[in-house]
Amino acid sequence: MSEILWEVLKHVEGYIYPNEVEVNWSVLIALYPYITGLVAGAFIVASLERIFKVEAVKPTYRLALLTALAFLLCAPLPLVAHLGRPERAFEIMTTPHLTSAMAGFGFVYAWYLLIVLLTEIYYDYRRDIIRWAKEYKGIRGFIYRVLTLGEWDDSEEALKADQRVVNIVTVVGLPSAALLHGYVGFIFGSVKANIWWSSPLMPIIFLFSAMVSGIALVLLIYIVSSYIRGVELDRACTDTLAGYLLYSYILDLGLEAMELIHIFYTQEEGFDAIVTLISDKIFVSFIIIQIFFGTLVPIILLLIAKSGIFKFNVRKYLYIFATVLTLIGVFAMRWNVVIGGQILSKTYMGYSYYIMPVFGPESLSITLAIMALPFVILAILVKLLPPWEAPYVWEKKELE
Repeated sequence: MSEILWEVLKHVEGYIYPNEVEVNWSVLIALYPYITGLVAGAFIVASLERIFKVEAVKPTYRLALLTALAFLLCAPLPLVAHLGRPERAFEIMTTPHLTSAMAGFGFVYAWYLLIVLLTEIYYDYRRDIIRWAKEYKGIRGFIYRVLTLGEWDDSEEALKADQRVVNIVTVVGLPSAALLHGYVGFIFGSVKANIWWSSPLMPIIFLFSAMVSGIALVLLIYIVSSYIRGVELDRACTDTLAGYLLYSYILDLGLEAMELIHIFYTQEEGFDAIVTLISDKIFVSFIIIQIFFGTLVPIILLLIAKSGIFKFNVRKYLYIFATVLTLIGVFAMRWNVVIGGQILSKTYMGYSYYIMPVFGPESLSITLAIMALPFVILAILVKLLPPWEAPYVWEKKELE
């Protein structure tokens, strides 16, 4: 740590306070809102079919739910790794602090995991689970029998009741998803002492960028998983999801542009420091990666795909490139907010520097490991609860 601090001191510029030399919120804190944004965005994809009746995206409904669950299970890990005391992680539940926005995460997380996601997934899969519990033997059959929770009623009346529960939970879950990720932006936006963070648009920008990243993630997973399984992509589903990604992208770009325009128009105290921050200190991560490659290029690719010039076999590759760049760009946005806000000194006359170690407690290796874990969990969930089979629960002829 001392070697890193010494290296940081070599890059410090201007006049900064002594406690600003070390950047306390590392890459893990940038990863935390990134993962929660993927959770919220994936659930919004599921809501398109369930609430807004967008039938075209039905093939990704269950996949979106499982994706949200896999990433939600890993959402607290960056915070736990950053704090370094995993044995105390549950104290946020047992010793509530109702006036703390950060402590509120524990309650929002528990509500979203237990009441929203697990409840919706259980009732959506319940009849399939009963069928699998009767068909499979051994360990897999035992797991399905446990997942039935002792409820074996698979009659039409029970099916209709399950549908009602899922619809209600999805309606409740949509604002819950907004709360789960919007509050992260609220934390940054409420820090009045930091001019790079203090903005009433911050929660809204975080929420719309979450929509962008979540839709991109589900679309990418759907395309890749279909290729791995050797199954033809549903063209209507793929094109529709890409369309929603484009629309949400345009809204997100408009909000971020509005925030920058407001900063340049008002030119409040510290304006010159922000200009230097953007044009020099985070120029690569902000202008090149976030704005150009992470926003403008994906929008152009999606516009080209939506123009109808190319056939679907070409469009799907445009979608792949666009979604990958989108995920990189949204993470760059989180990086620029978290890291950029800390290297800007409160004196407005100096800048600190952040060096991300490759190995160690808050390093690149830990970040990559945490980011890879949700995909491992998703692979297990997909194996246990296949999302691409025609949902046995929702056969219309049984409901009529």
